[in-house]
This record gives sequence, C-alpha cells and structure tokens, in this order.
Amino acid sequence: MQPRQLRWETLAALRTSGKGRLSYCRHWLQDEDILEGCTSPLVLSPYSGWVLDRMIGQSAQEITPSRSSTPKESNPLANRSSSLEKVTPASRQGSSPLSSAEPITDFAYMLTTQGNDDLSLLETEQEVFPAVLPSKVAEVEGCIRMYEEMHRLKGKEGLRQRQEQQEQMVRAVYDLASEQLKRFDELKELKQHQEFQDLQEVMEKSSKEAQGQQEKLKEEHRHRAKVLNLKLREAEQQRQRQEELERLRKEEGQERLRRLYSIQEEVLQLNQQIDPNYRHKDLPRIDLSAYSNRGNQICGLVSGLIRTTSERGFPTQVDVANTERALQEMRGLISSMQQEIAAAVEEKRRKDEEEERQKKKELLKKEQMKAQTPAPAQQSGGKQQKEGLQVKAEESTMQWYQQLQDAAEQCIASFSGISNCKDNNEVKKIKTDLQKAATIPVSQISRIAGSQLREIFDKINNLLSGKSVQSGGRTVSVTQHPQGLDFVYYKLAEKFVNQGEEEVASHRDAAFPIAVVASGIWEIHPRVGDLFLAHLHKKCPYSVPFYPAMKEGTSMEEYQRMLGYQVKDSKVEEQDHFLKRMSGMIRLYAAIIQLRWPYGNKQGTHPHGLNYGWRWLAQMLNMEPLADVTATLLFDFLEVCGNALMKQYQVQFWKMMLLIREDYFPR
Repeated sequence: MQPRQLRWETLAALRTSGKGRLSYCRHWLQDEDILEGCTSPLVLSPYSGWVLDRMIGQSAQEITPSRSSTPKESNPLANRSSSLEKVTPASRQGSSPLSSAEPITDFAYMLTTQGNDDLSLLETEQEVFPAVLPSKVAEVEGCIRMYEEMHRLKGKEGLRQRQEQQEQMVRAVYDLASEQLKRFDELKELKQHQEFQDLQEVMEKSSKEAQGQQEKLKEEHRHRAKVLNLKLREAEQQRQRQEELERLRKEEGQERLRRLYSIQEEVLQLNQQIDPNYRHKDLPRIDLSAYSNRGNQICGLVSGLIRTTSERGFPTQVDVANTERALQEMRGLISSMQQEIAAAVEEKRRKDEEEERQKKKELLKKEQMKAQTPAPAQQSGGKQQKEGLQVKAEESTMQWYQQLQDAAEQCIASFSGISNCKDNNEVKKIKTDLQKAATIPVSQISRIAGSQLREIFDKINNLLSGKSVQSGGRTVSVTQHPQGLDFVYYKLAEKFVNQGEEEVASHRDAAFPIAVVASGIWEIHPRVGDLFLAHLHKKCPYSVPFYPAMKEGTSMEEYQRMLGYQVKDSKVEEQDHFLKRMSGMIRLYAAIIQLRWPYGNKQGTHPHGLNYGWRWLAQMLNMEPLADVTATLLFDFLEVCGNALMKQYQVQFWKMMLLIREDYFPR
C-alpha cells in the first residue's frame, strides 16, 4: 500500500507544482507547439531511469525472501536496470534525486500532458508491476512503448479529428464567407440598381424639367411672337391709319384750297360789281367809293391768306373760316351797297310819285268835270296784284298745323310715366331699350343700304306690331310697358325727321331709302305719319308752309327758334348751315310724298301723296318770298319730286313753272 500511496502523493505534488497548476485544453489546435508532442518521436525522460530504480529498490526490500530463492532471475533484472542506467547516464551525473524536485516536476509535466487516460493506464500497470519481479523492467518498457504507441495513435486520431474539424470549420467559414460574399454582391447589386434607379429618376426628372423649360420657352416664344405680330399688325394699322389720315388731310387740304380759290373768285366777282365811278342815271349824287375801298381791302386780305397758306402747304379750317368771313363781309358789303342804291332809288321813286300825285291833283282840280283818266286805274290794279300775295298761311292750313301739334302734345303726355321716371331702374332700362330699338334701325338706313332696307323695315314694323325684336343682344317689345307703344311712335317719328336734318342734308341721295321706309311705316301705322309731320313742321315751319310772326313779349332768340334756327349760347347758327338743314328736311318730305313701300299693298292710296305736294307748292307761291329760304326750298322740292308732279299734273305743272319764272322770280 505504501508505493501506491506514494504514487498518489507524487501525483498530488505534481498537480500542486507550478506547471501542474497551468490550465491545458485538448482543443488547442490553432497553435503548432501544442501538436509538437504528437508529431515528434517518442523518447523517455532523462529521469525515467531514476524513477524506475527507486521503484525497483522499494519493491526489492519488500520481497527479499522470495528473491533469494530465485538467484538466477536477478541477473536479467540487473541487466535491465543497468541498461536503463546506461540509457540515462547523463541525468544521473547532474544533481541528486533527493536534493532536486525538478525531475519529478518534469515527469509530472509529461504525465499531465499525456492526459488522464494515460495516467489511469500507468497506475494499473504499476500495480501489477511489483507482482512479477523478473519481467518488471520489460513490462515497464513494454508499457511505455505501448503507451507511446497508444499516445501516438490517439494523437494521430486527435490530429485527424482536429484536421477534419478544422476542414469543417474552414468549409463552414468558406460557406459563410461565400454566403456573405453573395449577400455582399447582392447588396452591391441592389445598391447599384438603386443608384441606377435614382440616377434614372434624376435623369427623368431633369428631362421632364428640361422639357417643361423647353415648353415654357416655346410658350414664351409663341407669346412673344404673338405680341410681336400684334405689334407689327398694330404698327401696320397705325401706318395705314396715318397714311389714310395723311390722304384725308391732303384731300381736305385740297378741298379747302379749292374752297379758298372759289371764295377768292367769288370775292373778285363781287368786287367787280362795285364801280367807284358808277353813276346811276337817276341818282347822280350817290358815292360808292367807300364800298370800293373796302372791297379792295377784302380782296387783298383773301389774296394774302391764300398766298400764306400756299407757302405753308394746305390751308387750315381757320383759314377757310377767315376767308368765308371775308366772303360774308363782301356779300354784306354788296348787300349794303344794293340796299343803299335801292333806298336811294326808292326815295327817288317816292319823290317822283309825290310829284306825280301833286300834278295829278292839280289836273283833277282843273278837270273836275271830265272823266277820270285810265292811267290811275291801271296803277291801282297793279297794286292789287302785288297785294294779292299772302304773308300768312291759310286758315285751313293753320288749323291742320295746330291739330298735328296738339296730337304730338297728347302723345308726349301719354307716355309721361315712362319718360319722367328717374327712380325706377327697371322702367329706365325699358325706356332705353325701346329707344334704341326704335332709333338704331333708322340710323342704319343709308344711300347704299340695298337689300338691308327690307330687314330694317321688318324690324321696325315688328316692334310697332307688338312683337319681340332683338336690340343690343336683348329682347325688346312694346308690351313690356303700357306706355311703350306711344313712346316708340314718338321717338321713331322724331328720328325720321332727324335723319332728314342730318343725313339727307349731308348726303342728298339718302333721302330716297329713308323716305321709302318711312312711307311704308306710315302706310301701316298712320300715327307715325302724323307725328312725323308734327316734328317736321316744328323744326321746319316752311314745310307747312308757315312764316311765324313775332309776337309781343317774344325774345329774339325764341323767335329765331320759331323760324327754325338753332340758337346755342345766344349764338344763332350760320345761314348756310340753316339752309342746309332746311334743304335736307324738304328733300325728305318731297321724297316721301312720291314713294311707296314696294312690298306693301299697292291697291290702297298713298297716305300722304303728291296732292299734298301740289298744295304745298301752290301755297308757297301764294306767299311772299323770303330771301334765300324760299329759293332754296323751291329748288330742292322741285329737284326731288318735280318729275313726279309733272307726270301727275302735266299741263297744270307747266303753267305753275311759267308762273314761277315770269311772276315769282322777279319778287
């Protein structure tokens, strides 16, 4: 029991030594020095002999009796121990086994590195070892060799397992690395794809932005081109307007220049009528030198104006007005001269008549018993002929005139509700729409109206018939207000007269298209004709014919308005403008009495035909003529409807013409 206990103590001592306390792992395959003990050849420790000698010495003391009985067997054991000593001679020469524990430590280290299984096997062998003395050395050596072989095989197997484990680990690591590489490649590919997608999106976005910018630039270009085209068109239109204005200005200038030349010619002709050496045979004392001097001054003034305007280019309206004033002054000068001559002649005639009467009285006193001489009878007959012309219109004509004016006043009173409404916006709107619907179609009638006349006539007729018509984009009807029809009657008649006053006065040919529409409306709606005559007589009293007399308390401006003149700011219009307006209205009246609407009822009679024109002409010739007015109106009236009167009255018409030439012209 002691050797076994000694062995365990030795092992315990080895475990408690410095190297025995080190921790070792059989799985340390990474370091090469761990596997050196397996790959290097097996050798015994230099202290193995000493250990065996000690163990053998102890065993010999225990079995001394048995050893003496077998002397022959000691030799081999001794030889074996000697061989062991020979194997490790150097180790014995070093230091004493009792004085140093290093060999034990090295052996314990060796045993420890060999593993627990080797230790258990060694213990088993050592337990058997003391039992067989003679072969103990051989057994120990065999055990050692067997242990070495087993350790080598175990090391080789462990190495193989470790290599397989290493290969498995390498393969696992390789597979893991491959998978990671694949994931890395996939991630890289994904990133590249994402970058490509982002780049593509950026490119698409930039492309869209570029397209948008391009479209914007195109739109701006189109807008600028449109603006430039508009500007070019406006510039072209402006140029055309300027050319047209320049052409009109030149035409107006040429017209004014021709007007100046005609005025100059008329002034010179009038000036020739003034003879400073003129001596009337019955008026030897009359002096006309003042008129001659003033006439020469006026001629010089007109010549100077024309010369100045010729140097400047074309005359202006002011130049024309100045020359016209000079012409008016020249006419006034001639008129004054003629009046002076006429007054002198009249005075001379009056004196002669007075002397003649005195002579006749003396003759009457001498020849009281004789018969009266025929000469005074003839003279009194001439006076009766002169006094036969009227100054006032006939009583029946004035009654007819007053009836028309009363009818107009009643019509105005009948639509006072619609004309005087100022607070009701709806009624004001209806009033405006009705007035436009009545007046605008009449304004569209012109001398070149053509086929539009029927459309205009139908529009006016439908309005007066109570039907709805379109005016200014709105539907209008006289039924919208109870007083609408009377209002439209009045405004339509007033507009026809205004067209004669304005349009016909400027364009004489326009009298016929306006008259044919007015005649057709008059035939269907007689009240329009009555109101037309009322307006015409009020603006042109000579169309009655009627010469208004100045009553007491009537101002000069009011009386001039009664005569048909326009008075604005206490200024009466010029005589030429007055005659032009009167001429337009008489021309329209003369056209109406001879024309009928071609699409109407031809069987009925004209509501105001040629018989009224014949009556007007007869009454006009029965009244004393007015300067300028009578001649102008007779000329315009006969120029428009003289042919129709000739066809209607034939011989009577020519008798009227002879009367005008022989008896009326001298007046």
